[in-house]
Amino acid sequence: MQDPVIVEGLSRCFGDLVAVHDLSFEVHRGEIFGMLGPNGAGKSTTLRMLCGILDPSGGRATVVGFDVGTEPERVKQRIGYMTQRFSLYDDLTVEENLRFYAGIYGLSRRERRARVGDALERSGLAARRNQLSGTLSGGWKQRLALVCATIHEPPLLFLDEPTAGVDPVNRREFWAHIHRIATGGTTVIVTTHYMDEAERCHRLALMSRGTLLDIGSPEEVIERRRIRIALVLSPDVAAAVEVLRQHPAVDEVAPFGDQIRLATLGGIDPVVLAHDLLDGGPGVRDAREIAPNVEDAFVAIVHGEARQEEHG
Repeated sequence: MQDPVIVEGLSRCFGDLVAVHDLSFEVHRGEIFGMLGPNGAGKSTTLRMLCGILDPSGGRATVVGFDVGTEPERVKQRIGYMTQRFSLYDDLTVEENLRFYAGIYGLSRRERRARVGDALERSGLAARRNQLSGTLSGGWKQRLALVCATIHEPPLLFLDEPTAGVDPVNRREFWAHIHRIATGGTTVIVTTHYMDEAERCHRLALMSRGTLLDIGSPEEVIERRRIRIALVLSPDVAAAVEVLRQHPAVDEVAPFGDQIRLATLGGIDPVVLAHDLLDGGPGVRDAREIAPNVEDAFVAIVHGEARQEEHG
């Protein structure tokens, strides 16, 4: 069975600006696929091309069996799409918004009645069905937006930084719902710059300045970097940071209160290195190794790119 998303050499330019350059990847059925990167990395531009909203400048992409360049309207009818600024109508009630979007997606009157009632119950919005959407809290608006984007039960759901500005509790509840959707067989593609959200995805595409830096599961992305992390306590944090920063095996030194987060490259033991560099100088009160995370891996990739450019 064909993957729901196949991307081959996809690019997009805005005049002289290359927003997305030569992307190639596949998204497998039923997975949560995260696109991770800072603002300006090209994540949203890529999503808009895959949704049939923007025409590619080069390459091609097939989404749910249709070419985004030649069949964008077919793509739009078969996907769900939600952004942090999803267009709810504030002067419509919760139920009226659901009925409106069900109609946009072409559901019959009988289907609309059944889907809307079921969606209200499953999402916990039934008690708010007659409340004006504009009076909902941010978390409930987000939940309603997600239900509107999936009212037609699409096989593929696009989420463009959907939790930006949402509090941590609602973010967790939102992600629990996303995993329930994926467990039901829907493929989900989500863009984010939250590293903890990236770790909730099955696979990640790490992007910077419009290019694909790496792709794989969170564990694979971390493992390929060969970075090691230690938390170091020193009597003189500022002096210790300056000493550690000079060593070529050190990828990053970041003070966190009275601790230093030390990242080393090439599998070098950061605890041993901290003692070697700081004993007899600023000193080490304590040092212990911890597991690296996706943020550590992403920072290491970006630093590596910067070093390559610096050295030509």
